[in-house]
Amino acid sequence: VQLVESGGGSVQAGGSLTLSCAASESTARGYCLTWFRQGSGSEREWTALIGGDGSTSYADSVKGRFTTSQNSASNTLALQMNNLNPEDSGMYYCGAVRAAICSMQWTPRMFPYWGQGTQVTV
Repeated sequence: VQLVESGGGSVQAGGSLTLSCAASESTARGYCLTWFRQGSGSEREWTALIGGDGSTSYADSVKGRFTTSQNSASNTLALQMNNLNPEDSGMYYCGAVRAAICSMQWTPRMFPYWGQGTQVTV
C-alpha cells in the first residue's frame, strides 16, 4: 500500500486544517489506519487511529479538536484539525497496517506502510 499525505500548511492559532492521505488501494476493510505527528527534535507521537469498523481513537492532546474519517469510495483518510495551537505544529504522517483489531498502544514500528508526511505550522 502506498500512502500520500496532503493538506498541510501554515495557519494561525485557533484556525483549522484538513489533512488527506490517499491510499493506492482499498483500505476500507481489514486495515488499521493511523496518524502520527513529529515535532522538531521530538519522537513520532501517536495522534489518531481508525479501524476497519470505523471506530476511532484519539490522543488526549487532540481529543475534541481532531476528527479522522475514511472515504472508502476514494480510498482517502482525512484528519480534520480544529482550534489548532502551536503545540500541534510538526510533520504529520499517515500509516497503515493490515489487522483485524487495532490498538492505540501500537508504536510506529507496528505500521509497515507510511506516507512521506505533510508539514503543519501553527
